[in-house]
Amino acid sequence: MEQLKTKILIVEDEEKIARLLEIELTYEGYETGKALDGLEGLEMIREQSWDLVLLDVMLPSLSGIEVLRRIRAHDQKMPVILLTAKDSVEDKVSGLDLGANDYLTKPFQIEELFARIRAALRLTKQQNDVTMPEDWLKVGNLKLSEATREVYRGDDTIDLTPREFDLLTYLMKNEKIVLNREQLLNGVWGYDYYGDTNIVDVYIRYLRNKVDKPYDHALIHTVRGVGYVLKDKI
Repeated sequence: MEQLKTKILIVEDEEKIARLLEIELTYEGYETGKALDGLEGLEMIREQSWDLVLLDVMLPSLSGIEVLRRIRAHDQKMPVILLTAKDSVEDKVSGLDLGANDYLTKPFQIEELFARIRAALRLTKQQNDVTMPEDWLKVGNLKLSEATREVYRGDDTIDLTPREFDLLTYLMKNEKIVLNREQLLNGVWGYDYYGDTNIVDVYIRYLRNKVDKPYDHALIHTVRGVGYVLKDKI
């Protein structure tokens, strides 16, 4: 599967600068979005997932500092680099105290910006790796945390319903063990379930569409006449 591009949101009211950043970042291989005022930027941050935000401090409708404050009220991890024409110590301290990852004063060299973007993304990845819980279940490049109810295939987040999550958890805990429908019903739906056993097949199909179908090899396998097994290699 093609690796997803790193997504960077540019929040900058000077259209020429915003367009230049958009062109340079796209050329560098990033996927970009653009907002020309603080409210639009905040709305895009709330509605979409971004790997990093380039945030101008002097913005119409809502200042960059206020946008940063609202970001950090809900998200402590997303890297934010402030861009501004101001160079006073007070402005830098204010932004960094509110949780900005870095601060770049205009005018700046695009190579320096790229270096700071790479550093911020690298540090965030290191922090995420360090804080990853020890209770992750792993099969191949699939990993699942019961504590946080997060599921990843490689670097991709996989969104599951509660029942899909419970079924995948049971399969992963029984890695390489062939499980029949009754075992899966008892383990996931409970002993008091009296519905159709075909519900297992339905949810296996749901899981395959999310966990296996987008990727180059399957982890959930059918053992004809018996049931299902989750394993990395056939």
